[in-house]
Amino acid sequence: MRDTRESRLLLVLLIAIAFALITVDIRGGEDSPVQGARQAAATVFGPIENGVSSAVDPVGNAITAVRDSDDRHDRVAQLEHDNAALKAKLGSDDRNRSRLGQLNKMLRMAGDGQYGIKGAEVIAIGAAQGFSWTVTIDVGANDGITRDMTVLNGDGLVGRITTVGPDTSTVLLANDPDFTVGTRMESSDELGFASGQGDRPLRVELLNGKAKIKNGDRLVTFGSQADKPFVPGVPVGVVSRVDPSGGGLTRTVYVTPYASFTKLDIVGVVVQAPRKDPRDEVLPPKPRPTPTPTVTVTVTPSASAPLDDQQQEQ
Repeated sequence: MRDTRESRLLLVLLIAIAFALITVDIRGGEDSPVQGARQAAATVFGPIENGVSSAVDPVGNAITAVRDSDDRHDRVAQLEHDNAALKAKLGSDDRNRSRLGQLNKMLRMAGDGQYGIKGAEVIAIGAAQGFSWTVTIDVGANDGITRDMTVLNGDGLVGRITTVGPDTSTVLLANDPDFTVGTRMESSDELGFASGQGDRPLRVELLNGKAKIKNGDRLVTFGSQADKPFVPGVPVGVVSRVDPSGGGLTRTVYVTPYASFTKLDIVGVVVQAPRKDPRDEVLPPKPRPTPTPTVTVTVTPSASAPLDDQQQEQ
């Protein structure tokens, strides 16, 4: 339609009629004269609206789903982050509990032996020192550490200090092939020298070739002059094998060490030796033997069958 004077007058007239109908509809309420027309329009256009709505809603739902998907992705990512943080916290708590247990055990040992110790943490293994069995600990000269001090943990002898830096030290472990320590057998006081064999049991040469030794016997450190490099009474290990006596001047036994050299974490450096030899006081309590159940079988004799005439005659 062209923009003419007549078209503008028609538009104004239609707008006036629309406002008039709206006014009549509002004032009439449910009795409005246009109610029937509204219902007829709803009857005609309702299905069309539903169809359009059905066609449009999937698109809207898809957009909503994408938006919700982003929200869900964010929530899942946040939950995964929270779970990872929780697992890390639990892992840290477990590690802290383990280290606290190691520390308490070591302090009990130090108290039993009256050792003055400086606690330390293993911070590196000894690849830098070649093929030796060594570890690096986080205390050094600034902490009062000097060469040839005894190192122990809550289980027993760990090794001795070989190199000291300002804040770190190197420990030669007791299972190193170059490691040797004087030992004393529990109760019998038989003396010997234990040497490391890597991941195998310690080899102990007893000075008495006729010493009576059996599996399960235990050893402690004998001690050194001026308590360096070893203080006395530190648990070394348990006899696991005894070589047959061959009539030699010495006797060889093999000892499973108390300390696990592949699981070292918290250790202590003995900075003050005990005033007296603790002897066997630092050894852990002996395990109680497990009673062997015995089975008693009682045989009940069956009733004797009556003898026949021939057996009675005999």
